Amino acid sequence: MVSAFCPYPIIAGPTASGKTAVAVELSKRLDGEVVSADSMQIYDGISIGTARPSVEEMQGIPHHLLGFVPLSESYSVARYIEDADRIFLDVFSRGKTPVLCGGTGLYIQSFSENIQLFPHNPDESLRAELKQRAIIEGGGVLLEELRAVDAETAERLHKNDHNRIIRALEVYHTTGQTISEQARLSKAVPSPYDRCLFLLNYRDRNTLYERIDRRVDLMLENGLLDEVAQVYNTEPRATVLQAIGYKELLPHLRGEETLESVVDRLKLSTRHYAKRQLSWFNRMDGVRTIWVDNYTDVSAVVDEITKQFIVFCKEGRRDD
Repeated sequence: MVSAFCPYPIIAGPTASGKTAVAVELSKRLDGEVVSADSMQIYDGISIGTARPSVEEMQGIPHHLLGFVPLSESYSVARYIEDADRIFLDVFSRGKTPVLCGGTGLYIQSFSENIQLFPHNPDESLRAELKQRAIIEGGGVLLEELRAVDAETAERLHKNDHNRIIRALEVYHTTGQTISEQARLSKAVPSPYDRCLFLLNYRDRNTLYERIDRRVDLMLENGLLDEVAQVYNTEPRATVLQAIGYKELLPHLRGEETLESVVDRLKLSTRHYAKRQLSWFNRMDGVRTIWVDNYTDVSAVVDEITKQFIVFCKEGRRDD
């Protein structure tokens, strides 16, 4: 069992922002253990393209939820919430502090806000019918149908946003609940844990982009192409092949493009992904931005995070 107030830090941020080093150093100071929140580092058999921490980088700090899912399996947000909750209960029960660390905003938000996910079995025939109607009748007609049952969701959508309109109608017709109703119910039960969310960012965006470029170059030096080829040849339907760092290299492996062109695309895709990560975390409540380039080294960054986390714990309050 956990106590009434269960504070823990989250180290979030874009790819290549230095999350692992910060989380490891913070864990040393808090007698903590790192719980990963990365949707690709969960897979076994790959480590280069996912930037999974090495044994040396872990520095003896226990890390959880890394490399435990076979490449042939799919993995859901619901399963992540269950797995993370199990780890949190165990870590807290041993008197230690879980340090949630990663860049997958959906995992971090869903777990930290205790989002309740509703089962939804896709109705392929209904979806096909709605898609055909969108083509023939236009999205505006479907949007008005949605407005009649879920005005709140319809208000947020444009008539050309066919996919979201269709999904909202499908959810309503297959579950009997609207998406807006499900959204409210999903947050009805607060998390038993109390997050303190730190976002690693850079005032000079070029510094982050340079770190991304260096990471891509290092991955290639460490054998990224061979890793992608192995996955492609053994598990061609693996989810990871749709992830950044893998999908960009496939045209080269198939002999369709030069290595230089796919590497340039990989670096650009990773920059765009970093922007999306920052946008996601900045929308979350209670985010505390740590401008990494304001500090001399990792130790100084962790000094600031530790100071803020101690105050958070003393105040005994939530950050949302």
